[in-house]
Amino acid sequence: MSDIAFVAYSSQNEDLKRIIFEATRLTNSHPLQIKFTPWEFNDIAGSPLISPIVNKIDASPFIVADITYLNLNVIYEIGYAIGRSKRVFLIRNRGVDGDKSLASKAGIFDTLGYHQYYNETDLSDRLTAHIDTTPIPINFQLNRKSQIYSVEPPARGLAEKVLLSRLRKAGYSYIRTFNPDEDLRMSATDAIRQVAESSGIAVPLQNPSTNDAELQNIRAMFVLGLADGMNKPRLAIAPVGYSAPLDVRDTIRSYRQDSDIAEAVADFCPQIVEYSTQIDVAEIPSSTNLQSLDVGDPRAENEMTTLGLYYLRTHEYERALAGEVNLVVGRKGSGKTALWISVRDKTRSDKRNIVVDLKPEGYQLIKFKEDILVHLTEGAREHLITAFWEYLILLEVAYKLLEKDKNSYRHNHDIYDLYVSLEDAYRAPDFTSEGDFAERLSRLSERIIQEYRRVFGKEINQKLNAAQVTQLIHSHDLRDLRQKISAYLQHKKSVWILFDNLDRGWNTQGFDALDAIVLRCLVDAGRKLEREMRREDHVFHCIVFVRNDVYDHLMRHSTDYGKELRAVLDWSDPDLLREMFRLRLVAALETSEDTSFDEFWRDICVPHYKGEETSTFMIERSLMRPRNFLKIFSHCKGFAINFRHARIEEKDINKGIKAYSDDLLQELDRELSDVHPEAKDLLYYFLDSKSKISRDGLRELISSSGIQEDSIEKIIQFLLYYGVVGINSNGSDYFIYNVNYDPKMLNMRMQRDNESNYIINPAFWPSLNISVSSEEIVSRSEYE
Repeated sequence: MSDIAFVAYSSQNEDLKRIIFEATRLTNSHPLQIKFTPWEFNDIAGSPLISPIVNKIDASPFIVADITYLNLNVIYEIGYAIGRSKRVFLIRNRGVDGDKSLASKAGIFDTLGYHQYYNETDLSDRLTAHIDTTPIPINFQLNRKSQIYSVEPPARGLAEKVLLSRLRKAGYSYIRTFNPDEDLRMSATDAIRQVAESSGIAVPLQNPSTNDAELQNIRAMFVLGLADGMNKPRLAIAPVGYSAPLDVRDTIRSYRQDSDIAEAVADFCPQIVEYSTQIDVAEIPSSTNLQSLDVGDPRAENEMTTLGLYYLRTHEYERALAGEVNLVVGRKGSGKTALWISVRDKTRSDKRNIVVDLKPEGYQLIKFKEDILVHLTEGAREHLITAFWEYLILLEVAYKLLEKDKNSYRHNHDIYDLYVSLEDAYRAPDFTSEGDFAERLSRLSERIIQEYRRVFGKEINQKLNAAQVTQLIHSHDLRDLRQKISAYLQHKKSVWILFDNLDRGWNTQGFDALDAIVLRCLVDAGRKLEREMRREDHVFHCIVFVRNDVYDHLMRHSTDYGKELRAVLDWSDPDLLREMFRLRLVAALETSEDTSFDEFWRDICVPHYKGEETSTFMIERSLMRPRNFLKIFSHCKGFAINFRHARIEEKDINKGIKAYSDDLLQELDRELSDVHPEAKDLLYYFLDSKSKISRDGLRELISSSGIQEDSIEKIIQFLLYYGVVGINSNGSDYFIYNVNYDPKMLNMRMQRDNESNYIINPAFWPSLNISVSSEEIVSRSEYE
């Protein structure tokens, strides 16, 4: 008796349906041990569609899925099959564009790999050939400290914020997430690992009218399929009226208001507890040493509970911990959040310290800017936003004091009266402290907006005096609140205010003058409170973590530019990145701390790739950012695991570097357009170009993208600053990180050497199909 292989595909294109249907008929006419059954054969009248499909997937040795068009049900079935430890053979029609662009943006599928075909004969020939039925291994131990995984959408609204807030309020403080602001493309390998390590998965689905809802729903359906395939508890929410895909329609929790989400979370949490208590992680085997190797997550937010085991304590970390800085700046992926977590955890380890760790995301302040700040004079803006930050910081310090001592103040006569007095001052009549920081920030912003509209309407160039600012901002007697906080702090050691994420999710059209005011006024408010508290003999530190390029762009024309005490996270030493990675290997393998990087590396990766030492090859393409090095390794490791290699081989590096390059292209394009909106999509104009570009050639290329002549030089400097291009001079290549991040050194080399050229960073060569000599890079065909 023959085995049955399930075939999934979209019904969107009739010609494509016919090709796949005919290909399965031709294939089944051969005397094979496998017969292929299209999904339509499982459409049984009177039965829920998902039931026979799931049954067929469970019974199949592998499934075939066409991704020419990204049908949400098919994506769910791909995830479900992987979760059931089934081999998934992906196919795509070469002659139809379909959803190719959308698939590239979403990620997932290129990290799984797929076969391309032209017609029914071509597809049938491939189906009759040998198909490896070995599934992707998913043997990962549960993460007991961070039990929930969630997929955040590109456009986050109140519902998505409430979902995560309610989960945290339920006691799940550390939630691992896919965050599209940090990783524009989802890696299938990473999603599989994240779901496998979870005791619960929570994802929002969005109406098609929401920006980038297609991307969100594709990723969400893949993760839901993985969760169902692995029998994981999961919660999927969607707004009332959303037309859910058939495969999950009966399991979606619809919401109309916040209370509906809160009720769904309340029902979901007991399932997480039950699952985590039933699973014995000690019995989960690992198929290879590489499979079991966990060097942490490229995103520090997803390794909050483990980062302390292997964090590399740099000089910048020591300066921040000593309270010597009020700003930590660094490029995206340079380790700002890792430093933020490490400083927070170290200071919090002393119970006498008050640590207020705040992660306001830019989108939470956009409405505040649009509804108030645009109507004010410049002076009024600065006055209002500084008062806003000062008020917010004091409220959060009071909140943290009350939260920290809520279970002990009754038994401590030293603070009992102070606690009661502070609690009375904090709980003003029209002030609500429920929820997490994101909810409190949103409610405070909304209250100020409503009060402003009531008093001033939409009057332009509005001036505000001190009394009007006080009326708008404060629900509390601020002087009384500050005094009571100060009195309480006599019984504490120090206060640390740590702001991260301020630049995340800001206006996608680029940062503007209002963003500069928001950032500058936050720094000013922190300084002011530091001075006031120190005059009263309190140790008080306020540190803001922000992207280096954003800070430079926003603050360059500020009178305070350069006056702040900054720690700059710029990596230029490859050996320091190796040490960062070595510490992770020591922790993962629980081996001697004296073991060298080279001893580890030769056991997990081939030593050379096209004649170059492999760790050097990866680091040179990381743009000297720790996160990127980890991402390159993760991609290469993922392909090695998928093909059941005991260590990373050359073919795995081929595929891993290509997947990473595709990620980097989109991420750097976003970074550039964040601070220079007219440069959006500029990197795509480098497609099919040469690796070396003359001075005039680069200017012509930039001009062809529509950028005006008077902006071209500025754009070139941005490309140099980001490491997208470097200088080839006297036979050597120099990028920004090779010259200690001093662009003047690059410009001087270009100026002195008339034969010099610009060179595109090799990290982008695979994704942009850059033409280079065979000595410089393997041919494009080897990346296919």
